[in-house]
Amino acid sequence: MTRLHTSDEDHGNDKNATESNLWSPSELFINTQAPELSFSSPLKISIFVSSSSRSSVMAVLEVYGAPLSTAMMRALAALYEKELDFKLVPVDMKAGQHKSEAFLALNPFGQVPAFKDGDLKLFESRAITGYIAHQHASKGTQLVSLDPKKMAILSVWMEVEAHQFDPHASKLCFEQVFKKMFGMTTDPAVVEELEGKLGKVLDVYEARLTVSNYMSGDCFGLADLHHLPALHYLQGTSSKKLFDSRPHVCAWVADITARPAWGKVIALHQS
Repeated sequence: MTRLHTSDEDHGNDKNATESNLWSPSELFINTQAPELSFSSPLKISIFVSSSSRSSVMAVLEVYGAPLSTAMMRALAALYEKELDFKLVPVDMKAGQHKSEAFLALNPFGQVPAFKDGDLKLFESRAITGYIAHQHASKGTQLVSLDPKKMAILSVWMEVEAHQFDPHASKLCFEQVFKKMFGMTTDPAVVEELEGKLGKVLDVYEARLTVSNYMSGDCFGLADLHHLPALHYLQGTSSKKLFDSRPHVCAWVADITARPAWGKVIALHQS
């Protein structure tokens, strides 16, 4: 049975893991194919991404994965919002590179993305975005708050995204987007059931957004950013009606998906 990963991606290379075809960076990047990927020498296969107009030496920050991955997109969005230069190191999951000894040294669970800042190694996309937001608080968009009460509210809605919104939204993405890519058939009954569950979550969002421009207050933050990958995919499906039918949710989706930083993620995704 094909398994959907609703958090950070771990697409195996066995015959049932058809999802792995979606994330293969060999289809996205030129001259990255090699007999054996060596993460100890990432400059051979990395792509330097500058979020500014400066031309400088290679960035210290390194992010490993493929731009089509929803979890990878989440990490990239944070990097772009903070206007940070970084090194993008493609990981070919179709070839099983995420299960190689070199990659497992970065993430012992063999999932993308993985992240390095000097001698610091991180995995789990929401942990990565949190680190980026706090470590580079003075740069780019302020994604977290220094006020304990405001940060507590932000944390609540980050938890809501991870545990209430994403489980249903990710499965809807799989049914309506990824299954088609894999030559599989969407199950209308499953879609209907998931839309019912997600609709209840969005009812809570609609109430929240009547008193707040964004999930955690009047400013865009990590709680909003974390929704972006699933929203991107669902806007191209019949599930778009769930968002359009709730005016405050609809306005919020239009607002956050139009952010310049997110546009850069989509441009990289489409390359």
